[in-house]
Amino acid sequence: MTTQTHLALLLPDKRANLTIAPVPDVSPGAGEIAVRVRALAVNPFDRYVQAVGDVITAYLAYPAVLGSDVAGEVLAVGPGVTRFRVGDRVLGHAGGIERSRNNAAEGGFQEIVLLQAHMASPIPADLPFENAAVLPLGLSTAACGLFQKDFLALAPPRVEPIPTGEVLLVWGGASSVGSNAIQLARAAGYDVATTCSPGNFEYVRQLGATYVFDYRRPSVQAEIVDAMRGRQVIGAMTIGKGAAAACMRILARCEGRRFVAQVSAPASLDDVPAAQGRWRKLLPALARMVAGGISLRLMAKRTGLKTKMIWGGALMDNEVGMMIYGVFLPEALSRKAYAAMPPSEVVGHGLQCIPEAMARQRRGVSARKLVVTL
Repeated sequence: MTTQTHLALLLPDKRANLTIAPVPDVSPGAGEIAVRVRALAVNPFDRYVQAVGDVITAYLAYPAVLGSDVAGEVLAVGPGVTRFRVGDRVLGHAGGIERSRNNAAEGGFQEIVLLQAHMASPIPADLPFENAAVLPLGLSTAACGLFQKDFLALAPPRVEPIPTGEVLLVWGGASSVGSNAIQLARAAGYDVATTCSPGNFEYVRQLGATYVFDYRRPSVQAEIVDAMRGRQVIGAMTIGKGAAAACMRILARCEGRRFVAQVSAPASLDDVPAAQGRWRKLLPALARMVAGGISLRLMAKRTGLKTKMIWGGALMDNEVGMMIYGVFLPEALSRKAYAAMPPSEVVGHGLQCIPEAMARQRRGVSARKLVVTL
């Protein structure tokens, strides 16, 4: 009997080159669905796992399949799955490189992927796969920071929000996570103050931001504090270099909750290569990360704030995953109450295009997400 196979983009070992190879088809287990991937998006974390996975994902089993953002058609459903049927159009957060999953069959960079059913959502017929694929990791990361009990613990999002009168500060609103944080916070009933470059002001306003500021202005922190006078600020979500420290200084001068949910680490790993020159770049980056973390903790203690780094896949193992993908998102997408943002930019067709998409993303992308179709 011949084993059925499909193609996957494999990371054979830590710091190895990505390679396309056939892998066996795997039937979905309890609570899982098998999806024929039609579009996928790339994220910075994919690059980090390839270059420094032995540091940040030391648990990972090889060969591994990277990739978190997928959209496609359901091929099979596992025992106990009642939300999906074969042929359904879906998007999903692939969890193959999560510590709790650690399974190449669940990585997104392949033709057929296993998804946990509670981390997938049906998509309407008029939402193209390439647009739907921009959502999962950005959506999940924002949801972790906004709704998990050990983070901001906001009210759940609703298609018809109930206003709370409070304001969330999102530093980096035009990013993938920021685009979702704005929409989720608005759906939960909160006003949003956000930062971005002036060229993206209209974009974040269309997503629902009430207050918009140019993060590059030297006076931006004072401008935000002035705008928040008389308002209760529920906390902040920070994306980008220096964002956490800036928001700490702002929250220390505002009324409301003093909690900063951090998306970005204190130092970037973008310049660390997987091969030659790795340690020359990695050691200073790790030193900056440790020093930055200590500085933020001291600032938090001095100002009476709390701060915590978000792990974008944590909702797979708590109630927030089903809250977002099982309850809120299906209705919100079907009623056009939630937009698949940032806009997709298709950069190629086929698994062979993923490495170049990752390299292009490293060079810088603003207010859009790079997508590969299959």
